[in-house]
Amino acid sequence: MLSVKHDLLAALAAELEKLSPGAGAKAVFESPKVAAHGDFACTAAMQLAKPLKLNPRQVAESLKSALMATPAWAQWVDAIEIAGPGFLNVRLKPAAKQEVVREVLQAGEQFGWQSARNERVLVEFVSANPTGPLHVGHGRQAALGDAICNLFQTQGWDVWREFYYNDAGVQIQTLANSTQCRAKGLKPGDAGWPESAYNGDYIGDIATDFLAGKTVKSDDREFTGSGDADDLDGIRQFAVAYLRHEQDLDLKAFQVKFDNYYLESSLYTSGRVEAAVNKLIAAGKTYEQDGALWLKSTDYGDDKDRVMRKSDGTYTYFVPDVAYHITKFERGFGKVVNIQGTDHHGTIARVRAGLQAANVGIPQGYPDYVLHTMVRVMRGGEEVKISKRAGSYVTLRDLIEWTSKDAVRFFLLSRKPDTEYIFDIDLALAQNNDNPVYYVQYAHARICSVLAAWGGDVASLASVDLSPLEGPQAQALMLQLAKYPDMLTAAAQDFAPHDVTFYLRDLAASYHSYYDAERILVDDEPVKLARLALVAATARVLHNGLAVLGVSAPSKM
Repeated sequence: MLSVKHDLLAALAAELEKLSPGAGAKAVFESPKVAAHGDFACTAAMQLAKPLKLNPRQVAESLKSALMATPAWAQWVDAIEIAGPGFLNVRLKPAAKQEVVREVLQAGEQFGWQSARNERVLVEFVSANPTGPLHVGHGRQAALGDAICNLFQTQGWDVWREFYYNDAGVQIQTLANSTQCRAKGLKPGDAGWPESAYNGDYIGDIATDFLAGKTVKSDDREFTGSGDADDLDGIRQFAVAYLRHEQDLDLKAFQVKFDNYYLESSLYTSGRVEAAVNKLIAAGKTYEQDGALWLKSTDYGDDKDRVMRKSDGTYTYFVPDVAYHITKFERGFGKVVNIQGTDHHGTIARVRAGLQAANVGIPQGYPDYVLHTMVRVMRGGEEVKISKRAGSYVTLRDLIEWTSKDAVRFFLLSRKPDTEYIFDIDLALAQNNDNPVYYVQYAHARICSVLAAWGGDVASLASVDLSPLEGPQAQALMLQLAKYPDMLTAAAQDFAPHDVTFYLRDLAASYHSYYDAERILVDDEPVKLARLALVAATARVLHNGLAVLGVSAPSKM
């Protein structure tokens, strides 16, 4: 059906050009708001009426006659109906809809994918400082980042996943001090326990392993504890490596992998922060006031100028961000997406201002941002606020252990990133249609059981006669399959993996309706094979869509 749609749009564009030069760009189809109105809708007649100084319905009548005279429309379109002020409602022949089944089975895992575009995109996500376990907010970010990367891959991008973290600073020093206190026998609540210290049980675990001289290894570092409770720098390095290892375990359980880990400290040791500041000074976009160095960020739409270097000589936190993003651009990433919490909203204007002021060729609007809200966790109708492991919040590992990786991923992706989300543990464990991930996975497993009962070669279904697929439920299911490629493209453009979850639920619903309406393993061989081809194509698209989300497609449940 993709080729059918392409041919119909090409013919539409040609006829629009005949009516008005340049109007071919208006050759687009919309989905009718009411399914009974047709398979495609077109508003071009209403858009052309004013420049042509004609009644919209007159334009629609002329366009209808011209289109039905073209080979593509004559072959694939059953009827064109003019509605309202000039809508063209298009009804396809069953054969047009049936084409999508063959397209899905022939393309397989690549159905809906676009050809390589030879462009690179860097998606930075999670980026948690190594001061504690990953919490459910990091989990939402991991699910979002990984799914957005997968969406970009379907659109032909060369995708790079990056994890950026602060391996220095006040928080890391607090981590080291907290661990040292535990190594010296203090614990939360004791006299002398620092008020600012981290209180989770994990601090005690780090101290115990450090004193035992253990070696900890993460994806980007390795360190052996000296066992000396007075070795504060050694404790700091050990604690960072220990928690990076813990984060790696969380991410492994979540099946998230990164191509690179980027250290904030490297921006200073490599001189990149200083170089970025010098670029801004040389561009004339800074000034000195009250002993501080300021960026003229108001020149770029910020609500006020921002301090870059404080009077004590230290840099404010957005300065290394500017240096970091200059390195991203210099590394060849023309498109960059940052997945961050909504608390980072205030940094967007100043980082973009700094990048423009640096005058290094970075385009306006670079980088893109996807901001997400935090996640509340409910169990038994009550909010779960703390984890013994973390001491103050629910960890990602807790959530996975309580439910499953699939449920956590699907649930955390089922809403727009900037909307508050309540993760319901009980719903995630429910094996019924109210549980969205169960509902979608069950549709896939249900099809697999049908194909297993048949016992034939699924690959052979790509060449069967599809003409028996004429029932209303079958045609509705085929139309739903045909929406998948455009849905992927729109979801990638809008950074909207939640659109994939909505689509999969709709596709599962269409399949369940079809399954209830028509028996698949009938005695009539041509009918049986056509129906098997349709459900096999549906299973493939369910599998592909779940893969974009990082969710499995079980064959049995």
